[in-house]
Amino acid sequence: MPSVQDPEQSAQGEAIDFVPELPLVPPVPSATHHHHHLHTHHPSKDERPHNPRQPSHTRSVDIEFFDPSGVGELRRTLSRVSTERGQAIAPSQISEVSDDTLTSEAQFDLEKCMREFVQKLDESGKKRRELGVMFKDLRVIGIGATARHQATLGSILNPLNLLKTIHETRHPALREIIGGFEGCIRPGEMLLVLGRPGSGCTTFLKALANHRDEYHSVDGDVMYDSFTPEEIEKHYREETLTFAAKTRTPRARLPGETREQHVERVVDMLTTVFGLRHVRKTPVGDAAIRGVSGGEKKRVSIAETLATMCKLISWDNSTRGLDASTALEFVQALRIATDVSRQATSVSIYQAGESLYQHFDKVTIIYEGKMVYFGPADRARQYFIDMGYKPANRQTTADFLVAVTDPKGRTVREGYENRVPRTAQEFADFFKKSDISALNQEDIESYTEEFVGKEHRVSHYKESYHAEHARHTSHKSPYIISIPMQARALMLRRVQILKGMMAVQVIQTMTFVIQAIIIGTVFLRLEDATSSFFSRGGVLFFSILFAALSTMAEIPALFSQRPIVLRHSRAAMYHPFVESLALTLVDVPKMFIILVLFSIVLYFLVGLQQAAGQFFIFLLFVFSMTLIMQGWFRMLAAGFQTAAPAQTVAGLIVLVLTLYTGYSIPQPSMIGALRWITYINPLKYGFESLMVNEFHGINAECSSLVPQGPGYEGITLANQACTTVGSIPGQELVNGNRYVELSFNYSYSHLWRNFGIIWAFGIAFVATYLIFTEINTKSAGASATVVFKRGSKAHVAKQGSSDEEKIHSGATTPDQEGNASEEAKKAISDTRAMHDIFSWQHLSYVVPLPGDGTRMLLNDVSGYVAPGKLTALVGASGAGKTTLLNTLAQRVTTGVVTGDLFVSGHPLPADFQAQTGYVQQMDTHLPRATVREALLFSAKLRQPASVPLAEKEAYVDKCLKMCGLEAFGDAIVGSLGVEHRKRTTIGVELAAKPQLLLFLDEPTSGLDSQSAWAIMAFLRTLADSGQAILCTIHQPSAELFEVFDRMLLLRPGGQTVYFGDLGHHCQTLIDYFQRNGARHCGPDENPAEYILTVTGAGATARSDVDWHQVWLKSKEAEELQSELERIHSEGRSRPPPQPTYHGEFATSWLYQLGLLLHRDAQNHWRDPSFLMAKLALNTVAGLLIGFTFFKAKATLQGTQNKLFAIFMGLIPSVPLANQLQVPFIETRSVYEIRERPSRMYSWTALVTSQMLIEMPWNILGSSLFFLCWYWTVAFPTERGGYTYLMYSIITPLYYTTIGQAVASMSPNAEIAALLFSFLFSFVLTFNGVLQPFRLLGWWRWMYRLSPYTYLIEGLLGQAIGKQQITCSEVEFARITPPSGQTCAQFLQPFVNMSSGYINDPDATSDCQYCAYRTTDEFLLAGFNIQFSHHWRNLGIFVAFVLFNVASVYFFTYIFRIKGMAIRHWIKKKVIRRK
Repeated sequence: MPSVQDPEQSAQGEAIDFVPELPLVPPVPSATHHHHHLHTHHPSKDERPHNPRQPSHTRSVDIEFFDPSGVGELRRTLSRVSTERGQAIAPSQISEVSDDTLTSEAQFDLEKCMREFVQKLDESGKKRRELGVMFKDLRVIGIGATARHQATLGSILNPLNLLKTIHETRHPALREIIGGFEGCIRPGEMLLVLGRPGSGCTTFLKALANHRDEYHSVDGDVMYDSFTPEEIEKHYREETLTFAAKTRTPRARLPGETREQHVERVVDMLTTVFGLRHVRKTPVGDAAIRGVSGGEKKRVSIAETLATMCKLISWDNSTRGLDASTALEFVQALRIATDVSRQATSVSIYQAGESLYQHFDKVTIIYEGKMVYFGPADRARQYFIDMGYKPANRQTTADFLVAVTDPKGRTVREGYENRVPRTAQEFADFFKKSDISALNQEDIESYTEEFVGKEHRVSHYKESYHAEHARHTSHKSPYIISIPMQARALMLRRVQILKGMMAVQVIQTMTFVIQAIIIGTVFLRLEDATSSFFSRGGVLFFSILFAALSTMAEIPALFSQRPIVLRHSRAAMYHPFVESLALTLVDVPKMFIILVLFSIVLYFLVGLQQAAGQFFIFLLFVFSMTLIMQGWFRMLAAGFQTAAPAQTVAGLIVLVLTLYTGYSIPQPSMIGALRWITYINPLKYGFESLMVNEFHGINAECSSLVPQGPGYEGITLANQACTTVGSIPGQELVNGNRYVELSFNYSYSHLWRNFGIIWAFGIAFVATYLIFTEINTKSAGASATVVFKRGSKAHVAKQGSSDEEKIHSGATTPDQEGNASEEAKKAISDTRAMHDIFSWQHLSYVVPLPGDGTRMLLNDVSGYVAPGKLTALVGASGAGKTTLLNTLAQRVTTGVVTGDLFVSGHPLPADFQAQTGYVQQMDTHLPRATVREALLFSAKLRQPASVPLAEKEAYVDKCLKMCGLEAFGDAIVGSLGVEHRKRTTIGVELAAKPQLLLFLDEPTSGLDSQSAWAIMAFLRTLADSGQAILCTIHQPSAELFEVFDRMLLLRPGGQTVYFGDLGHHCQTLIDYFQRNGARHCGPDENPAEYILTVTGAGATARSDVDWHQVWLKSKEAEELQSELERIHSEGRSRPPPQPTYHGEFATSWLYQLGLLLHRDAQNHWRDPSFLMAKLALNTVAGLLIGFTFFKAKATLQGTQNKLFAIFMGLIPSVPLANQLQVPFIETRSVYEIRERPSRMYSWTALVTSQMLIEMPWNILGSSLFFLCWYWTVAFPTERGGYTYLMYSIITPLYYTTIGQAVASMSPNAEIAALLFSFLFSFVLTFNGVLQPFRLLGWWRWMYRLSPYTYLIEGLLGQAIGKQQITCSEVEFARITPPSGQTCAQFLQPFVNMSSGYINDPDATSDCQYCAYRTTDEFLLAGFNIQFSHHWRNLGIFVAFVLFNVASVYFFTYIFRIKGMAIRHWIKKKVIRRK
């Protein structure tokens, strides 16, 4: 069933519910009496049986609300179109309504016009249909516990825990999430679903929306008209979401209208009605891409929903993150959508204002999984008042309805103390006996009688539904357009996405071209001689590997796309596999263009075979292999639920594919047990084809004729041989085909056979990819439990709820809450009160703009915060609330601040930031720390060092009580709900014992009304204990607003509108505005919304009064200045506040480092997936490489195998370095956002701890690699010490520090990974293995600059050097000596001059000459490696490690610590030059 997810909500991992709504007939537009022409089995609204319920009085919304001028223009357009169509259609097809409607443009009614189009569709063969839902005894059973212990590396490796996991999998804990729900939903109604977090709202919505897969069972009778849930899921799955006009274009349209015209008309109509015409060409945007505003995003979602033509739709907490005016716009847009298209709409909303509530027909209240009210929205308030509860002063209806389900939030009327229900079950029982319940039962019976089991309605619905299907689409399919039509629409959308991300495409193309230039110049213009054979193989291997492996970077993007595909497929917009097919097809021309550029640059720079046929075969195979490997990695991603395991497996598979391509170790040299891998490796077939294509037709001059030189001047070819594999005695030229056949067992006859094989792989990969996408689209759900530290005594429930809201509540029982509340109040009363008054006078703030302009964000603002008072900072979006808060807290880094800031009349102390607490809007914490650890970390580092540790720990316990977090002290912060995370953030600041002030930035944003009230009540208690608190708040409810003592109201431009007391029930504030010309404030009106409206700060509010000027001339402004002067004079009579820090920080650098190391060690230990991935990658890579080069022999090929065993052993350092960048950047973000402004510790201590904590784990991983690899390859044991030191100790230090050096200059992990891979390609390219030193040419300077040059020389020289080589039979060069000479007599002078040995010195024919006697000769001649350099190389490599360490500090300082200042300086220089 249909449902829409809030874009912001999806980012937070909250569930979305797509729900059909209860039917309350909304105000119906005129012209409904003309529906007489409808099918007899589909009665119009007026023909329906009488509904026994009394309709609620719902507020309708003018269709011109969002865009009056646009609606007017659309009216004229539709009038013209309708008139033109009217001329083309037979008179009998035009209803009388259209004649009435179209006679005068001035009286044209858009709603009538929209319904007119529907009628014309009816006449042209498309029957209208509606769908409702009825449910009885609805019960949802979930799986899982409410709490569990945090996994650690130790718990993962513990075999007992494995047995426990198996047992829990077989016998999961079950719990009833919701139960006893009864009701029905008719089309054209809006239902509001209310309840506290964890009550079951999301589960209820999902159950009605037919989203049942994630639950253990859904019981009860649910009917969608006469259809069962199973039928709806199989045949009529109509949901909501994007670009739906194309994918949901019906076959039956207006007469003479094409699909394209239908799409254009629908888009034009929807963008106009919802005020989106001005942003039609604007990207929707996300966290990274600037796009439309939050309110516009919501309206885009509504318009998309209408375009899908869905019949049932629900929105779960979709107003989260929106201010009150934008949330109201959202609901008004929903009201229009529901009225016009007669959808059934249900919405769950937190903190719903009164004006918002009045747009709903019905409301249901959920209390701990029980339905305690289901009925008319306008009768709910009185129902609970009659029950015995009373609303607070100016409390909105929605807040009151939720409050009655909160034991701490409800107030019992006098005389009802012993009569009102208290528990959820008592509430449910009370409702079942009420008149509203009886009305609900009548409605269910009426709905059942009218809709359920009616064959004529089923047939009518099916006829209407089938009329929409394209001709070639099965009527049983929920998709109304055919697969080719889906593919066409999706391909066009993919092209549009690529156009919108043109910068990404340019960067990708440039990456390919730059890599081609680098490799092309490294192997520049290869000679047509046998000395270039090895290099040609290297170029071909690189060309196929780089292009193929570049597609691995797509894996994260595929997972980020998956939720969208899931929602679209549930909306029956397209098959998931069609989206994958479209993605594959659109990428074909894109990759072709990129690879043509790549191939041209690389091919002709290197100077490969200059023949058109061979170039195009090269291009064909590189292009084919890229597409095929793209299909492979996409298939891999589609087979997993999350990105992390997919990337780990992909990394290991890359290693396997690379090893078994046949380049690093030719197929004949592979051990038999693993040779089979080459036959299932598509890269092997591609590499073979490129090799035989390149070497076909080559007859290269031998570069190494034996013997030659002094003494052999007159020798003939008959007595010489070429040492290159494939040479023939007596011939100077070596045939390329023979070379690849003997070296690699490759044959030119396999060329087109291989082409067929790789495309067979490709088809299999893509087919599997499409199948996986279709059946495995769902993303893995987030944990729905509170997680506690392992070993803690916290109660971990055996049974629990899988309701996703539970994770966001972390709710305790009423008794626990009551006890915690009393303890909190006692703890707060024991805290030391503040005495100093913080004030600011004539404060202004100006920031520079591009060019020479400036903008004033704060304009002459004055005010103060007194101890014991709660001061609110209020204003519309853009008024400067957060700017003022940051300026007062000394947290602005650019611009010019003027004015005075005082503490009791004295200048701010040097450690002002340390003496204040700042609670940010975002709850930024290390996710794996416990609540107590987070508070204790703050206390240890921010309280003076002179305070004993025991006292700090005791104060943290007191803070836990104050914040109501005592039961959650050992809970992991990342698993807490929104309210408890906010309490933790406040607790972290309180633990620092702020001496002067507590700042809070929108502490109630995103919370439900009860959580918001709990936070504000907590702040009120803090203020009553003597704390000074300044708090920004965004359009609060009247109940929350009255908690404050004073308010500073700003308008855009940072201008003061009011500063002063609120008074009892905000009367002082209201009197000020009414006295100065504002309208009267109604008794039930929210004062916060009232002042914003009268000052012109609301969404649609305007004001003719300049309230800033009114303030400047008011007596209140004069009294404020007088009060400030009094505060300053009194304060100056006392000594100034003394700094609590004697240095920049409260504690010493070493103490900071120790605490950071302890915190980082805990964080790593509690992240077993991170550590297991690190250790598993090392272990598997060690075993894989070790057994690939198993017991390498002392032959020439065996020595080369040992060389590649060492070289390939360095490849895992790339993913390992990428992996450690993620926690580095995450921890740095916490420091930059929260800890640095609070002056908790030095950035150098953070960087040092980050490096030190990674090194032991990386050394452990490399040690496991060494154990699995060294002896498996058969390296000599006596050489193991140096190799272990170099590989398992110093190499981890290198890749740790280089990875963190790159991360320190990168803004995020994605850019760090790209930058690191690009830079590391230089390190691997120029170390003398892929291209030997003697052939590097101009790039030799990079060889000397590459740290891996010295690492590889050290490892190879030590592990392989000083050993004998014994050539195998095929490796000997066979030479015929002159007649009468032995092999020794003929060849010994040459051997003495060069290297090698003679196998049988006394032979007189068929001399067998081996080119190398020792490994030193082999390494020096081919790779410029000397055994004697191994200690020198170790020293140089250590120097590189130290350079990396210095780079981490340097880049952190330049890019992160001084980053803002440097950017500002550069900007000024650029502006000045202009």
